[in-house]
Amino acid sequence: MPKQKRYKTKYPGVYYLDGTSIKGKPERVYYIRYRKNGKLVEEPAGRQSKDDMTPAKANNIRSERIKGHRKSNREKREALLAEKIAKDKKWTIDRLWNSYKSIRIPGKSLNTDKGRYDKYLKEKFGKRAPEELNPLDVDRLRISLLKKLAPQTVKHVLNLLTWIINYGVKNGLCKGIPFHIKKPTVDNVKTEYLTEKQTKSLLAAIEKDSNTQVANLMKLALFTGMRRGELLNLRWKDIDFDRGFITLKDTKGGKDQTIPMNDTTRHILDSHPKGDGVYVFPGRSGGKRATVDVAVNKIKKAAGLPKDFRPLHGLRHAYASMLASSGKVDMYTLQRLLTHKDPRMTQRYAFLRDEALKRASGLAGDIINNMIKENDKKVSDLKKVST
Repeated sequence: MPKQKRYKTKYPGVYYLDGTSIKGKPERVYYIRYRKNGKLVEEPAGRQSKDDMTPAKANNIRSERIKGHRKSNREKREALLAEKIAKDKKWTIDRLWNSYKSIRIPGKSLNTDKGRYDKYLKEKFGKRAPEELNPLDVDRLRISLLKKLAPQTVKHVLNLLTWIINYGVKNGLCKGIPFHIKKPTVDNVKTEYLTEKQTKSLLAAIEKDSNTQVANLMKLALFTGMRRGELLNLRWKDIDFDRGFITLKDTKGGKDQTIPMNDTTRHILDSHPKGDGVYVFPGRSGGKRATVDVAVNKIKKAAGLPKDFRPLHGLRHAYASMLASSGKVDMYTLQRLLTHKDPRMTQRYAFLRDEALKRASGLAGDIINNMIKENDKKVSDLKKVST
């Protein structure tokens, strides 16, 4: 193929070739030549029609390249390639999340965090590295989420963002952020209690209800402190009648837990109807039950319990409160029975135990005072006899 003819212009180092535009019309394609770092560089400056290129414009480009004010096409390609490589190596929030979730224990807790990340964090921050975040962006997310979500939920979302970043910093994958992620103030630690009268009323309503499945489920919540999900997920194979233990699957903490089976619980399970299914409290088709809200609320209403009392979670609190207020169960044992991962969750019941200890201390004082009074009476009686 013959070499295409070059046409000089009045500007040194600027020439053009005859070319054809996209529309098929003749046009000039301008090139520039110059030396940089001792090497001859030759590259296109632009096309006559597409880039509105002229010899003067091409000369200006050549001058800027020589002065280093404008990158050559090759330098631009190299810069783009370097940027792509850096981007691929950059530990974005997305990349950190994928690594972080791979070390998490599979289960309900991880699934919940997956939903939170995909719904609230991925689009906003997924492509950015932690050091690229700024307080204003995070504040905007917090404010926008508070308009549609409960403060506790927003706190969970921002906690997840914090955990992801801390994971990256701890493992030397990225830099941290120079600001504190502000979370909503949450004051929703609700602990339900049942008075003796309310407890008796609830048990009476349970006994009267015709739905044996739900009645026994509520009894188990009260006598074991099991969570709603743990009760609905309970299978017959998880109950060890010989050793007297119940294995809880898919717990809130992610790990299987084992709790002791007291005599009342054993009696409830012994008398509970056993069908052909694997679940202790199955749904209509024999599979896992999805909800019991209507049935338990009916019993709650019949028992005359407060409207804000949560039937199943409230019974878990009632179970814990009874044990704590007895003064016979220490906080560590209560934590184990409630399968709390964090001991701080159990501390909400500490004041009940403190009250029980005060009563015990007061009882000791009464006993000693009575002993002193009896001793004083004896001394007084002896004095009367001697006189």
